[in-house]
Parts: sequence; C-alpha cells; structure tokens
Amino acid sequence: MTTAESLAGSAEAAAPPTRLENRGIRPSPEPAPAGRPIRVAYVMSRFPKLSETFVANEILAVERAGVATELHPLIREHAGAVQPATAALVRRAHYLPLLSPKVLAAQLFFLGRRPAASLGALGAIVAGTWRRPRTLVRSLALYPAIVGHARLILDEGVDHVHCHFATYPALAGFVVHRLTGIPYSFTAHAHDIQVDQSMLGRKVAEAAFVVAISDESRTTVLAACDPHDAAKVRVIHCGVDTAEFQPPPVAAPPDRRPFTIVSVGRLIPVKGHLGLVDACARLAADGVPFRCRIVGDGPLREPIQERIEARGLTASVELLGARTSDEVRDVLRHADALVLPSVPTADGRREGIPIVLMEAMSSGLAVVASRMAGIPELVEDHVGGLLVEPGDAAALADALMELARDPGLCQRLGRAGRARVLAEFDLDTQARRLASEFEDVVDVRRAAQRQGSAATVGAA
Repeated sequence: MTTAESLAGSAEAAAPPTRLENRGIRPSPEPAPAGRPIRVAYVMSRFPKLSETFVANEILAVERAGVATELHPLIREHAGAVQPATAALVRRAHYLPLLSPKVLAAQLFFLGRRPAASLGALGAIVAGTWRRPRTLVRSLALYPAIVGHARLILDEGVDHVHCHFATYPALAGFVVHRLTGIPYSFTAHAHDIQVDQSMLGRKVAEAAFVVAISDESRTTVLAACDPHDAAKVRVIHCGVDTAEFQPPPVAAPPDRRPFTIVSVGRLIPVKGHLGLVDACARLAADGVPFRCRIVGDGPLREPIQERIEARGLTASVELLGARTSDEVRDVLRHADALVLPSVPTADGRREGIPIVLMEAMSSGLAVVASRMAGIPELVEDHVGGLLVEPGDAAALADALMELARDPGLCQRLGRAGRARVLAEFDLDTQARRLASEFEDVVDVRRAAQRQGSAATVGAA
C-alpha cells in the first residue's frame, strides 16, 4: 500500500461507516432546528461564466422552489457581461483567494479538530489523481481554498452541498463532506465525465446522489462507478425559462428578409462551426438566399473567420461575438432556424444536451443538430427538429435547404419543439425535482440527528 493510499484510508479507519454513511450521508452531532427551511451551498469552478448561465438560472429556480442557497465558486471569473439576475448572485457569492489568512485559519481548524479526516481527504486526492499529473497539481492547488469554503459552509449552517460538474466542484463536495459530515451531490454534464474520470467512482460512492443531465450522461457515470451505487444516479434535465423563451406574436406579417440561420455556442472544436461554414458555402453555391449569424467567442474565432473569407461568405455569414442571455433571446426572435452542428473531438469531448437547443425550441424555432450524445433525447428527427450525422457538411446543407424551401415545416417543427421543452425541459419543473432530492437527503439527515440527540439524552 502506498503512503497516499494509507492516508486515504485513515479517515475510514478512524470512524467505521454507519448505515447512513453508506448512503453518502454522515449524521452530524448537532440536530438542526425543526421546521427550518433547508440551506444548500452551490459549488462551481468559476462564476459568473457566460457560457454557464444555466447554473445561475438553476440556483434562482431552486430558490423559487423554497430552498435557501449559498454560492461558493472556487475561482472568481471576471466576465465582461452578465445578466442582471446573475449580477445579484455575484454580489452575495463567497469568493476566497487561494491563499489568505482566512484560508490558512481553516486549514488549522480542521487539522486541529479532525486531523484524520483532513489527512484522509488529502490522501484520497493524491491516490485518485496521481496518474494524471495535471489533475493532481490543480487539485492540490485548489485544496486550501476548498478547505476554506468547508469552514464557511460549516459556519453558514448549510444542510447540503450541490456541485455543478463532476471535476473540481465535485472534488470540493467530496472534501467538504469528509471534513464536515455535510452530505453532497453533484451534476454530471458531458466533458466533465468524458475526458478525465479521475476519482469519479469515489465521488459517486460518497455522494448522497448524483444528477446526470441525460440518459447518455448517466450511462457514462454508471460505467465508472460501483454497480451498488447505480441507484444514486438519476436523470434530471437542465431546463430553460419557457416564459422567457417563447414564440414571437403571430400577428407580425412575414418580411422579405433571406432565410436566417443562427448558431449559438463557444467557438471551440466540439461545436462544429467550421462545418457550418462549409454547409453555408453549399447553400450559396445552390443559390439559396440566406443569412447566418454565429453568436459566441473562443479560440477558433480566427480560423472560422478565415474560412468564411476563403469561402467568399463575408456578406452572408457574420460572427457576432459573445452575447448575454437577453441578447441571445433577441437574436433568436429574428431567426428562422437554429443550427448546432456538434462533432466529437479528438480528446473524447461530446455534447451533453446543449441549453441553446432548448432555448431555441422553447422560442418556437426549428432546429438542426447533430445526431450524437444526448441531443436525440431532446430533438426527435423530423418531429421537433432535424438531425444530421456529425461532421457531414453536405447533410447539414441539405437539412437547412429543406427548411429554407418549406416555411410550413419550420412552423411545424417549431411548435412540436416547444411542446417537447414544456413537457421535459422546463426550468422550474426540473428545479422542483432537484429541490425535492435535496429535501429528501436533508430529511434523512435531520432524522438521524434527532435520533442521535435522543439516544444521548437517554444514556445520560
């Protein structure tokens, strides 16, 4: 046994697990006041992050469902533009520098109060990530701040910790749980469980439950965890505000603008924008009048612009840069179709179920997307949208041409797509499901706390 493995096992050796601990719930010695609304600490890697506005939206929806929240970002993201509601969350988020007197005090606090748990958590990280040096270094760099957040979470009287993404945020939940006994859960999306699965099985084993955003994501998580933990992993979709994203008034007369295509997403390989430019070149060659507006920014902006120019499409394909959710909604209102030509990447990244597809379908737009990962769970081909094979520019062009030449098809797909989102991807409905999961875990923990208090009184 290595030194790291020995440290990882020290916490378990110090305190044998109870029945509740086997479910990922460690009873606290102090009972919570009866009837107090539950308080959940949300942990994420970076906040506010424009491409992850869905996290802020979920927090607000969970609060509408009656759950109090605290925000604990591991890193402060200095975003140029954020939604007004997100800005309010930023003002009350708990940001901790990686090194500060408060962080140092937290290390001393837990080393003094729970030395076995502190060393065990650190040892588990080393044992679980040493085969991936980059993950190990990042995990150890974040560890002091995570311990600092653990102290804050303990002082806040938090009942449960929920982490977005299975990588460093779920690692933070794991450490907080080890140090404080507060149960945690995490949401697994896509690339966070596809590229690096370090400690994924361990994180699932110690979590109270795990949320997968799609059936495809759940299958990926299950393949990495013990079969006995399968019941912990359930699908709860991310959702969109269907009142905010809705079809425009029908009364507006049709205009004479060309067929307008919109694509929204970071300019990164998995989004497939280069293939979209090639599909647009095919539309132009076939004489289809169109306009394509690409919303987003990222490392591929320059290569995409170069391809637009090389294909002679500067008059019809436009890069709009990053936009807020309000601005995206406005762009969608003036479009005929949204296209997301996702492709798998060389390092194994695939899409989950992109939020922008839900936003477009909720807005009554026809969508064209790739038949990959969790996307078919949202888009049924020729019912709620059109699906094409990833990386097939000719098939993508054919699908867009089909929509450009048949406005009635656009309308039918748009209506069916909105019905699909209303039924399975409404933000508040999914948030209530998540809030119910939180409440179930907290109810079990509070019952255990009351039983422990009663047993202590009886023994006295």
